[in-house]
Amino acid sequence: MEEQIIEELSSNCEHCVTKPCQMGCPLNNDITDFIEYAKEKEYEQAYLSLSKTTVLPSICSRVCNREEQCEKSCVKRISFSPVQIGTLEQIIGDMGLNYSWNIKSHPKTKYKVAVIGSGPASLTCASFLRRYGVQVKIFEKKSTLGGLLTHGIPEFRLPYEITQKTIESILNQGIEVRYNKELGRNLQISDLLEHYQYIFIGIGANIPKKIELKGIQKTGVYYANEFLENKPQFKFKEKTIAIYGGGNTAIDVARMAKKEGASKVYLIYRKEESFLSAFQSEILCAKEEKIEFLLQTCIEEIKGEKKVESIIVKRTILQENELILIENSDMELQCDAVFLALGSQASDEVKKLGLEQTEDGKIKINSFGETSNPRVYAGGDITKTKNSVAHASRSGRNAAYEILKKLKLFPRKYE
Repeated sequence: MEEQIIEELSSNCEHCVTKPCQMGCPLNNDITDFIEYAKEKEYEQAYLSLSKTTVLPSICSRVCNREEQCEKSCVKRISFSPVQIGTLEQIIGDMGLNYSWNIKSHPKTKYKVAVIGSGPASLTCASFLRRYGVQVKIFEKKSTLGGLLTHGIPEFRLPYEITQKTIESILNQGIEVRYNKELGRNLQISDLLEHYQYIFIGIGANIPKKIELKGIQKTGVYYANEFLENKPQFKFKEKTIAIYGGGNTAIDVARMAKKEGASKVYLIYRKEESFLSAFQSEILCAKEEKIEFLLQTCIEEIKGEKKVESIIVKRTILQENELILIENSDMELQCDAVFLALGSQASDEVKKLGLEQTEDGKIKINSFGETSNPRVYAGGDITKTKNSVAHASRSGRNAAYEILKKLKLFPRKYE
């Protein structure tokens, strides 16, 4: 069945010389190359072609915004439907995991790098460093690896099994892990620099942005990103749920609520639909699943004695980039829980790291991932990297390449 799908989809590729799809991919995967191998039924070579630039093909193919990246750049999109690059990558990526196809790593050298965190940026950085002979140890604050991949994306979008198989394939390169090690608590940069030549920080930025909202302290109010990360015991079945926000996190919680039996789900967003930052494909899925979009609407108050019983919403209008509340447009909606999905930020602990910060409190890096300390690199959400798995992964790879250059281990040809 898989081979039949591969044959059908790969035959649509024109194998363009200019490779616009590769330019549209944040990881710069050689898409025409891996599809050509797939077309010739050389599936392992197709996987190894992808592996030259990514260690997350089974993950990125499921959660990336392919419609706005590689597939948007496909020349066939001009007159026809684009090649289904994401579907092909997913099938080939899953084959690689199931058959343990991997680029072999070089023997370990004397050089050591500490990788802090285990999200997409850290996993990618660790893998590429180890590939070229660096001894890598990952330090993770939780008892499981994956960061956002494990603790922030719902199962229906990214199966847990796929994430764990991907992590296992990376660790099998010979990467060590220390669990329950949190930067700033029982893990210090100064201590690590005594034992490691370089450090990479990819700890994410998942602290919810706070807002002033009347009734926000009531039982039944949750921050959406914390809810996805910690997965508290909450039963959606037959409840009415309100989600406030317009990004992927908001859509994720809305779709999760509906799939788990919520009777009604409102997605409330202050602006028009064109301003929603969620992937278009996810928005379409949410609409198909009968999630009710209340656009140009804001929550004014959360009501109830001790727990959430209803919300007061008000209509809005955008005039000259200023959001204006429409008078006498108040409406009360009965609901059982409110999820706030209004963005996230870096922990205050970042200020104590002794590294230069951006204006919004993240770690400042140059184009190679280097921080104000030349022996410390960073990537992913803890920096101003674009907020996607592929961009986070690219930032980890960039940092790995730069560290390898400094160690004079890169570029080296594979044996």
